[in-house]
Amino acid sequence: MGGLSNIAVVVVNDFHPFEFGVVCEVFGIDRVEDGLPAYEFGVVGGEPGPVRSSNDFTIQPRFGLERLAAADLIALPAVSDGRVARHGYPEPLLQALRDAIDRGARVLSVCSGAFILGEAGLLDGRRCTTHWRYADELARRYPAAKVDPDVLYVDDDPVISSAGTAAGIDACLYLVRKEQGSRVANGIARRMVVPPHRDGGQAQYVTQPVGPACNGVLRDLLEWLRANLAEPVTARQLAARAHMSERTFARRFVQDTGTTPQRWLIGQRILLAQQLLEETDETVDSIAEQAGFGNATAMRHHFRIWRGTTPNAYRHLFRGDRLG
Repeated sequence: MGGLSNIAVVVVNDFHPFEFGVVCEVFGIDRVEDGLPAYEFGVVGGEPGPVRSSNDFTIQPRFGLERLAAADLIALPAVSDGRVARHGYPEPLLQALRDAIDRGARVLSVCSGAFILGEAGLLDGRRCTTHWRYADELARRYPAAKVDPDVLYVDDDPVISSAGTAAGIDACLYLVRKEQGSRVANGIARRMVVPPHRDGGQAQYVTQPVGPACNGVLRDLLEWLRANLAEPVTARQLAARAHMSERTFARRFVQDTGTTPQRWLIGQRILLAQQLLEETDETVDSIAEQAGFGNATAMRHHFRIWRGTTPNAYRHLFRGDRLG
């Protein structure tokens, strides 16, 4: 893939402003003074302007479809229910998306923006997702797509698709982390006052946010785990610390976080390992111990599953060959 410095977001008639704003917020704000990279950012009219939003105001994008030829990432925000139902997007836009994929760019959809990718044929044979309200229709309309209705986002490189509004933020930050590392993703998240990472495999719908869950017991447990990732813990120990039976704890954890205790813990350990690989000269063995994997073999196993690469390859990607 071709890096992440030139970003284009495409708007078509009946686009949703909030999902459009998500992409603008992550990539369209200059944060150089915070030590974060600048993106060359452009808003592109997917149809002749002015382009009408779902809230009945219009914008006049500065760029036409020719701008997509230079983009490393093309983002497609959500559109209204009515636009989804009407089918059809301009063939020049669809062809520009295909051309972008052919030359090595990425595309990212937020919510119902996935239907534009479907019309371009870019979901065929790929795993993808969208907001749970649209998942059945997406699967029906594009039967060659492998629609997963339960997850926050899917990376089937070079196509990234995400569910609702917050999941669009998650997917954008995930891609930043993948291409530019934890420091950059965490810096953007800090400015946006959002969580720096949510695992894409997490369920779209959770019973309630983690903060107030279990009268603070689960929240306190998660904070303790983040601060003690090197500690070996069992499900029984976690349940006891939360003052619950193992069965009740397992059920409540999934209800309140959208994932299992084991998957949540591995995800947090992966994030810590990434940060240490990026920012320190510690050996892989030392990092594996600090992150709670116990040994380098176990860490390499989980790294391959979660990140599709090895710890050493990840380190070289973000720190270059100076490490030898």
